[in-house]
This record gives sequence, C-alpha cells and structure tokens, in this order.
Amino acid sequence: MTWPTRLTTTRESLSLLPIAFEGVCGQVFLLGDDHKNDTMDNRQIAALFDKMADLLEFQGANPFRVRAYRNGARRVNDLPEPMASLVKENSDLTAIDGIGKDLAQKIETLVETGQFPQLEELMTQIPEGVLALLRVPGLGPKKAAVLYRSLGVETLAQLREVCEAEQVRELPGFGAKTEATILAGIDLAERAVERIYWAAAEETVRQLLVHLRDCKAVRRIEPAGSYRRGCETVGDLDLLVDSGDADAVMDHFATFPGLAETIVRGSAKMSIRLDSDLQVDLRVTPSESFGAALQYFTGSKEHNVELRGRAKNLGLKINEWGVFRIGDGEEGDGEEYVGGRTEAEVYAALGLPSYPPELRENRGELALATEADLPRLIELSDLVGDLHMHTTATDGKQTIREMAEAARERGLAYIAITDHSKRVTMARGLDAERLRAQWKEVDQANEEFENFTLLKGIECDILEKGGMDLPDEVLAEADWVIASLHYGQKQPRQQITDRLTGALENRWVSIVAHPTGRILNKRDSYEVDMEAVFQAARENGKLLELNANPARLDLDDIHAARARELGIPIVISSDAHSTDGLEVLRFGVLQARRARLTAADVANTRSWKEVAAMVGRG
Repeated sequence: MTWPTRLTTTRESLSLLPIAFEGVCGQVFLLGDDHKNDTMDNRQIAALFDKMADLLEFQGANPFRVRAYRNGARRVNDLPEPMASLVKENSDLTAIDGIGKDLAQKIETLVETGQFPQLEELMTQIPEGVLALLRVPGLGPKKAAVLYRSLGVETLAQLREVCEAEQVRELPGFGAKTEATILAGIDLAERAVERIYWAAAEETVRQLLVHLRDCKAVRRIEPAGSYRRGCETVGDLDLLVDSGDADAVMDHFATFPGLAETIVRGSAKMSIRLDSDLQVDLRVTPSESFGAALQYFTGSKEHNVELRGRAKNLGLKINEWGVFRIGDGEEGDGEEYVGGRTEAEVYAALGLPSYPPELRENRGELALATEADLPRLIELSDLVGDLHMHTTATDGKQTIREMAEAARERGLAYIAITDHSKRVTMARGLDAERLRAQWKEVDQANEEFENFTLLKGIECDILEKGGMDLPDEVLAEADWVIASLHYGQKQPRQQITDRLTGALENRWVSIVAHPTGRILNKRDSYEVDMEAVFQAARENGKLLELNANPARLDLDDIHAARARELGIPIVISSDAHSTDGLEVLRFGVLQARRARLTAADVANTRSWKEVAAMVGRG
C-alpha cells in the first residue's frame, strides 16, 4: 500500500520541539520531534509560541505578554500563507493582525535559524518536569505554578504523592474534586511520555530511513515493531538493515542529527536515544536472515508465540535467523536452513500465507490458513467520500468551496459539510437559522461543481439530558446527520449509553461520531456500554464512525472489528477543520486495516447514492 504523504522536518535545538497537527475541534496537538530541516511551518511556530505562553504563565509573567504569545500563535496557525515564504519575500509581518514588532522578529529568527533563544533561556529557569505537569488534563500553567510554589511539586511522581496524601484539596481554588481529577489524569500524562502517536513516529522513521539509505553498506532497510503493525501509539522504534558490514552501518547511524545518546553498541545491534527521548534499536542482519528478522521483530509477541508452536509441531525451529529443520543430534547439530530471506519464505515454511503486518496480533489471523483466505484490506484509494468536516461557519479554517475543492483534488467524489450545532458554543455552533442559511450555500456551491457532490450535513450534539440539539424538523432537511457527544462525558455509564443509543434511535440521525470520546494520551474513553451501542446501530440501520484524526482513532481497532462482525457499516472520516486536515484519512485507513476491514466494510467506499440507501431513516 502506498500513501501520498506531506511531511516536513524542522531545525531546532530544543529537546521538545513540537510538530503540530490538527486536533479535535480545531485544537492543535503537539508531537515531540526535533529533527533538522530548512524551514519551519506555521503550525510549528504557533506551537512554540503556545509553549512560551504556558511557561510565562507558569512564572506569573505579565498577562499581556502571555496573551500576546497566545494571540500570535492563533494568528500564525490560522494564516494560509506560509510564514517562511513571507519572510523570504521580506514582507512586513507586523501588517498581520496580532503580530507586533517583537513577535515578527522572533518569527524571522525561527524561520531563518530554527532557534528561539528566549524560549531556550526560559526553559533553563523552570524545572524540567513542569512540561510533564502541563500534560495532566485540567492542570494548566496557573494551577501547576500553585502546586510548585505551595507544595514543591516538580514531577508527576511528586504530583501523585501529594494528591494521594490529600494535600492538593487544601489549596485555595482546588478542592477534593479537582484533586481526584488531577490524580486520574496523571496516568494519561505518564503514558504520553512513554508512547507517541503513530503519526509522530512516522516522521521520525522517514528521517531515519533517509539518513541510513545514504550509507553504501545498506542493501535494504525496513522499520519493524509496533510501528510497522500500525499501532495507534509507539513506544520505541525498531529498524532492520540487510548488510554485510555492520560496523559501517552503525558508524553511519551514529551520525544521525537527532541522536542524543548511544545506549549500547554491539556486533550487530545498536540502540540510541533521540533528542525527543525516543529510543531506536538498529539491527544488522545477513541477507539470508533478513526476512526472518523482519518477521520476528515486527511481532507481535503473541503472534510469534503461535508461529513457534506451529513450527515445533512441524519439526521446525523459527527465530530471527531463519526457519530450520531440527536434526536428530545434539542441540545445534544437524539443523537444516529452510528459509528466511523474505517473510514469505518464513510463512511458507509453516504452510501459511504472509499476513499483512497490521493483522499480526494473534486475533484469529492464523485461522486464515491460505492466501485465498486473506481479505483484501482496505486501502486509501478505496475511499470516495468524506462525511465529517468543518468550515469557517464554526471552528474550521476554510470555506465550503475551499474544502470541496481540496477534497476533489484528492480524488474524492463527495463530502458532507458538518459544522457543529449550537450546543458547542465555544465553536460558535449553528442554530436552525444559521444552519439553513449554510445549506443554501451548499446548494449554490453544488451548482458550481461537476461530477462532485456536496451534502448538507450537521454534527449535532447529543444533549446532556438526552435528545438532539436541534429539532427533528430541522434534521429532516439534512442529507447527513452526525450525532456526537461533547459535554457531560463524565456522566454514569448508563446515562452515557442511553444518550448514544437514544441518538441512534432518532429517525433522522445517520451516524454516531467518535463513539467513545477518547483522545489518545490525553483523555480516556467515557464509560459506555459499547455492545448496547452496537446493537442500537444494528437494529436502527445506523452507521458508526472511525474518526481518522491521529489523536482520536475512534473507533479503536477492537471496536471496529466488532462492528464488522455485526455487519455495521463503518465510515472513515477526517473530521477535518482545514484543507490540510483531509490528509488524516490515511491514518483512519491504517486503523481499519488493523480491524481487518475491507472496502466492503466501509460505507464511504461506495457512491453517495449507495451510502444514503444504507442509512435507516423513517
């Protein structure tokens, strides 16, 4: 499978330089990465300004100074023109609303040198663990500063200790409820340190591959591990190299620009730690073992255990060096090499097809015993529509026509414009009057496009008390109605479940978006009986979303597989808040492949007419 990818790298000395991508409700999520490049894009500049604002606020700096950085970050992030281009053209950056002389100079420095001296200096004045504290949901810079000054909290471990000792609740402005919320969020903050989004790991992998392919001793190189299996988050990276000169490969590996420390170096393995704290393990193998090593280190552990058991029953031994027929002599004697140059050789020796890496989780894939049994997993090119996106009417960055044009350029045949309903006040959600006015714009835009369809949609909130945010007579006029839950996410399990199932029973609702509400590394799923949700979707002929945003990937692979088993169509949606946001569809496809979904399991691989016929209405 080949996916087109728009990737950028950065030049920056800070150990936590973020790469930003579009997050939920237009929010920007930051991905730690500090690799070198010629330019810095708008989102990366905005992310650094936001970090500066956080640290200044932690220090108790002048609120106007903090606000200047936050406003500047928002303005830079929303600007369609690349700052790098404006700087190159010697444009007057102060002409941009919200960018004064001071911020303009910093932008020029960032673009030209990749350096932010003021931020570097500020980071030397603040305890290293503060940035980890700010990852705890609900613990902003001000509250973190109070904990630091009042209780001496500098690390997540210390934060846990004072919460468990019930000291936090005694501080002004906190209380027992806030203490409990902070304590519950510490686990998420710790996991955020340990694992990064697959989308962030992808850029690091790309840079590592580019670097190592410059080494003449490298015959072939492939990533392995959880990254190759397409897991949602990645704890470390595994790289396998086919070479006859391990020393030359490792010498070259040691010159990688992002290297912070060499952890260990042996005769055929080398482990390094990057500036971002991510560990990378490099293994060099001979050609006859490359396929076996790739299979072995791709895993998963559970998949490999099953393979070893099957090999033993066949009188074979399988490891990272190959597949061997076991002899009758003492251990190590009489072993005959059967195969291992390719993964296909390894699996063929066991009488099995070569499973796509995404399926290797020991979830029944070994029952697919022949090539004919293997499903043709969905690919990005199978998608022909995108049924969840936002525009400038609420919290999006582009207009209806701009989103339509970008989608058409990406080969899509239809999109649904699904801005938020009025309950989402922070996104300027639409009431009935504004929504109907927008739908008139959609109708007008449709007349301008040939062989492309825009659908009148809405992402309608499910109210805390149950029921939909807009009247049925309004929803009845829509082509596509997304039901979603943004508020009351800490309600009891039954209440959350009733809200979701009630929405699925509404005759005008088409689909439930991001059904469990999780945000990876930031917020756990809300308490919900997903089996009841599945049954409600099935009984009412409704669809369920696999939200492709790398921060969500909701449904997860387990739930998406369950929906497939029950025959509930899945829609892979971008939830894009900009034209660039459409690109995340490929992450949703990767998640769908882990759930063993084919094109037939995903509704938006079909024409809009076919999708509309799948939805139970009335």
